[in-house]
Amino acid sequence: MEKQGTQEAAGTVRVDVWIWSVRLAKTRSTAAAACKAGHVRINGDRAKPAQPVKPGDEVRIRQEGRERIVKVTRLIRKRVGAPVAVECYTDHSPPPHPARRWPRPASATAAPAARRNATAARWTACAASAAEASRQGRTEKPMRQATSPWTS
Repeated sequence: MEKQGTQEAAGTVRVDVWIWSVRLAKTRSTAAAACKAGHVRINGDRAKPAQPVKPGDEVRIRQEGRERIVKVTRLIRKRVGAPVAVECYTDHSPPPHPARRWPRPASATAAPAARRNATAARWTACAASAAEASRQGRTEKPMRQATSPWTS
């Protein structure tokens, strides 16, 4: 006997709910956003979040640069654990391209842009405007230098 709420009696479930419940999306709102953005197709047709899905439908989801192709085998409405979720669909997706995962692209491993020393005191408005002017190629001099009575 199945848990109550795992098998849908009506024969259909909203596609965004089903995608979330079988753990193809982390949250229901991301599943709905994927549908609205056109990243989800049911039997080749673009799906809206409230479109019903039934057993036997082919659901295609584009995510993270990869297309997941799954066939619905069982309808569930509530989010379940991963072992149960895998039983609710048959995955026909091609394997991920190994070159796309590792090594990471050069842009992802590049050094971050130069930053101001974090231990230095905060910038004054005058110093910040002078830095901005130098970035834009202007050669304006700051109005006055900040002086401290403790330095000579």
